[in-house]
Amino acid sequence: MLRWFRVLAVAEACSWAGLLIGMFFKYVTETGELGVKVFGPIHGALFVLYAAGVLLSAREAGWSRGAVVLGLACAVPPFTSLWFERRMAARATAVQPA
Repeated sequence: MLRWFRVLAVAEACSWAGLLIGMFFKYVTETGELGVKVFGPIHGALFVLYAAGVLLSAREAGWSRGAVVLGLACAVPPFTSLWFERRMAARATAVQPA
């Protein structure tokens, strides 16, 4: 599950990038809203999958409630899902016996 969580975190961050670019073209350059129409639903689906990934990974890896809340909160600001995934991967690596 932790590998899938990494994939979800990266995909969620990439969808954020696509959505932000789409929003730039829609609201700043006012050249169209195709990017928002495409990346909006994609990002929404990946947002939900990322949240589910946090919950499932927490169950598997035994994360604390605080870590779960932090992981869920990291779905909101752009690209913080990457930071959270790396933080939890580093913790898992540090805990594993050699």
